Amino acid sequence: MVSSENTLVNILDKPHQVDLDKCVHCGLCLNACPTYRDLGMEMDSPRGRIYQMARVASGAPINDAYREHIDLCLACRACESACPSGVPYGRLIEDARAEIENRTERPWLTRQVRAFLFGKLLPSPALLTAAGAILYLYQASGLQRILRAIGLPRLIGTLGDKESLLPDAEIPFFFREIGKTFPALGTKRYRVAFMAGCVANISFARLNEATVRVLQANGCEVVIPPAQTCCGALQVHAGVRDVARGLARRNIEAMETGGFDAIITNAAGCGSTLKEYGDLLAHDADYATRALQFSAKMKDATEFLAAIGLNRAMKPVNATVTYQDSCHLAHGQKIRSAPRELLRAVPGVEFREMPMADACCGSAGIYNALHTDMSLRILEKKMSNVNTVGAQVIATANPGCMLQLRAGVRQWGQKDVRVAHVIEILDEAYRQAGKPARQQQNPAV
Repeated sequence: MVSSENTLVNILDKPHQVDLDKCVHCGLCLNACPTYRDLGMEMDSPRGRIYQMARVASGAPINDAYREHIDLCLACRACESACPSGVPYGRLIEDARAEIENRTERPWLTRQVRAFLFGKLLPSPALLTAAGAILYLYQASGLQRILRAIGLPRLIGTLGDKESLLPDAEIPFFFREIGKTFPALGTKRYRVAFMAGCVANISFARLNEATVRVLQANGCEVVIPPAQTCCGALQVHAGVRDVARGLARRNIEAMETGGFDAIITNAAGCGSTLKEYGDLLAHDADYATRALQFSAKMKDATEFLAAIGLNRAMKPVNATVTYQDSCHLAHGQKIRSAPRELLRAVPGVEFREMPMADACCGSAGIYNALHTDMSLRILEKKMSNVNTVGAQVIATANPGCMLQLRAGVRQWGQKDVRVAHVIEILDEAYRQAGKPARQQQNPAV
């Protein structure tokens, strides 16, 4: 049974006229849109999608064509950067998907799969650990390597393309660190909370560990609150806002009493949603103000480190590095210079700017699994730009982009090119400088 509060919120979960009216239909967004550049169709451009949203707001039915055009959007928000009128397209596309979700009766199996993925799997450490163990066995047993060597994934078409995008399972999983506190190295300057994520605990466990070490090296006491959960970004992008709101409330409760100077994430896609909890819970009388307070403390790891004055006690990392902007960092959070500043601060790094660095790589959450053909076409174009700069390392600031770019390197990249998070490069420089290993102080409180 749906509560009256949720019923009211669901009614409000739709594109609002005040946002729709900001679009003056100038078309400056078109060339920024990956799907429009690929397909050349007006209805698959931001302007075209806003036109369709306006028609639905005026009473037109939500039909299959509308769902298809809205679903094909990557929600990369590049159009926001190009728009001279300040159209909040990210909010519009999320509101449109929420309205579709609330007004569409999906097939039974689809409903069950979505309910399990968004409501059960992603928020559950136990289920994620089980899934991660299965993935690890598939990879560690050599089965994945054998199947790829004989070309079986390519023989099964789209399913094989999806297999090429599978993340690695990194044991030990990072779940074992949740609930711990790690002391600052040297003088304590800040007390921060770290958002560990959901899938990242399985597939980016080493990145999470590196993030803790880099924060420690910069004078941060790092707390990993035990009650935290999935941030809700994938749920918001899919229109499953009721589930996302529940997760947001749990994260706010987990973080609000710790006396933290900042709440840190190393995932740009998660950070964009975490910073917009105020919008997500705007109509929740108990959480609206708390959500704004939470989001005010939310910082991307690169944003935070660049702002506090980076510890320069590093050894050289001798590599040519280029940087791929994560869409939700560059266009959603408007953070472009911080990651580049950090890379340039690492001794030995030769930084080379790639053409169209802020063009989407095609990852977009689970978009690459749902629209694999389009995702890979976008990725191929991205890799052609990457290859022009001749970098040894492709750096980015989002785990989803890392997975996508690694698939791109395997299929279209130059030999021996490595994909790394900006934080991992910093961690390498600190560790070579002889910084002590991460120390646990006590359980998080």
